[in-house]
Amino acid sequence: MTARYTLADGAAAAEMLHGGGVLAYPTEAVYGLGCDPHDRVAFERLFALKQRPPTQGVLLIAADFAQVERYIDLAQVPAEVLAQVQASWPGPNTWIFPRTAAVPAWVAGGHVGIALRVTAHAPAAALCRAYGGALVSTSANPHGSPAARSAAMVLDYFGEALDGVLDAPLGGQERPTVIRDALSGAIIRA
Repeated sequence: MTARYTLADGAAAAEMLHGGGVLAYPTEAVYGLGCDPHDRVAFERLFALKQRPPTQGVLLIAADFAQVERYIDLAQVPAEVLAQVQASWPGPNTWIFPRTAAVPAWVAGGHVGIALRVTAHAPAAALCRAYGGALVSTSANPHGSPAARSAAMVLDYFGEALDGVLDAPLGGQERPTVIRDALSGAIIRA
């Protein structure tokens, strides 16, 4: 049977993630699938669940800037750009940065940068805090299907193949977050 973790069980959810688990959790607009970005086995399991091509990267979600800083090649980011991004966080804004070697190649897929978000959504931020770092975040759905907007929909899609579902409210946004290139400001996903 699929394990269910609540916010009160954040430590258990974090332990499951540290142990190689794949978890569904609410974000600002949809449920996401997450795992330890440095655990290739868990990551490959997540991509198999989604039936997603490995060349497509995923974003990382975090509770604060310190959790994503090591993934950004700060030498390539002008101070004013970094200040603009940091002013938008925490919030429903995903930014693509030049990446450091700390980003596993499988997380970036075929992309040269890394998409990052410091979320203000309380359940997702609490999960990242309990875990102690940034997590993979990709929509909880088989590739090409609508993103899950409830724990029940997640279970319909994945059932017992998931290690857990954080059954908590979504953030109230109608659409997934906008993704922008931090250096150019170009909108990658509206």
